[in-house]
Amino acid sequence: MHEFVPPQRLLLGPGPSMVHPRVLQAMSVPLLGHLDPAFLAVMNDIQTLLRQVFATTNRFTIAISGTGSAGMEASIVNLVEPGDAVVVGVNGVFGTRLATVVERCGGKAIRVEAPWGQIIEPDAIEAALQRSGPVKAVALVHAETSTGAWQPIDAIGRFCRNHNALFIVDAVTSLGGVPVEVDEWGIDVCYSGTQKCLSCPPGLAPFTMSERALATIKQRRTPCQSWYLDMGLIADYWAEGSRAYHHTAPISMLYALREALRLVEEEGLSARFARHQLNSAALVAGLMALGLAPLPPVGHRLPMLTCVTVPTHIDEAAVRSQLLHTFGIEIGGGLGPLKGKVWRIGLMGESCAEANVLTLLNALEEIGIRSGWVSTPGVALQAAARTYSRIH
Repeated sequence: MHEFVPPQRLLLGPGPSMVHPRVLQAMSVPLLGHLDPAFLAVMNDIQTLLRQVFATTNRFTIAISGTGSAGMEASIVNLVEPGDAVVVGVNGVFGTRLATVVERCGGKAIRVEAPWGQIIEPDAIEAALQRSGPVKAVALVHAETSTGAWQPIDAIGRFCRNHNALFIVDAVTSLGGVPVEVDEWGIDVCYSGTQKCLSCPPGLAPFTMSERALATIKQRRTPCQSWYLDMGLIADYWAEGSRAYHHTAPISMLYALREALRLVEEEGLSARFARHQLNSAALVAGLMALGLAPLPPVGHRLPMLTCVTVPTHIDEAAVRSQLLHTFGIEIGGGLGPLKGKVWRIGLMGESCAEANVLTLLNALEEIGIRSGWVSTPGVALQAAARTYSRIH
């Protein structure tokens, strides 16, 4: 068997994103034992840096050994017991998954639904809390990766407090790309993934939990159904000063996350958020010049993940294939009811750059001219350039 050499790709799909050379370099340094004092210092650094990105002072802020889906599962299996009612916002793939995990824990998922591409109206969450009796938690997806919808969060924490419910937020795609204000918004549990706006390889789930949520775990009537994701046990490994063995941590991945978070800190969150907004605006301008309109309405479109409707006269799968095999560019297709109807274009972290926006638009123009659905060369690039000039 020969050595594997991956082809050169520009990753502009829904994840993973491009990774900075410093992060790749961090993964190549020698291993330490997972209880080595030097490695425990790395864990401390990660906790400090994650608190900054989550905008929280939560003592329990860690990186779960597993992808963002492990963060999702951990948030539910630790808090939900058989019979517990959980209000879940469902407007895409990942809200649907949250409801499924609630039901697998024996809980009752009270679905508050909206069409794919739309947001869950905050008033609908409050109405569900009022009519549903005792509710253990509310779970919402901040950035619905399957549709590009940007969910309003800030008012919902107050509704949860008023009804004595915990507030769980999926920030897998949003963390590091737009503000995620855990403390200010009253979020009790928030989880993310490393491969999106943090631009680290997939394999860890940044995770933070309030003291209120930790107290709920301690008061469980039944054991957590997952041993591996039992935060009551994992807390002893991440707690500074104790460090009781739970599992062998992925050493190299934690090195990588530390370096990725250092890059976030060096850029500054405000500058990072502005970069995502700028490049997203230019991308959308170029796409609309090609007759490709975003699915979510204005005001609720994610800057780091653009879900664009593909007209029926365009073979969306063929275009994605040409982008990949001719130009080395990856974008994503639709999921569920959006399969074959949309493209999902990611400008996340290291992938979020003016050069990448212009490279993609140029490739789409060339494919469109060859296929006959673009008649004016340069129209998308000019629209993007006007956006950059205006904002600069």
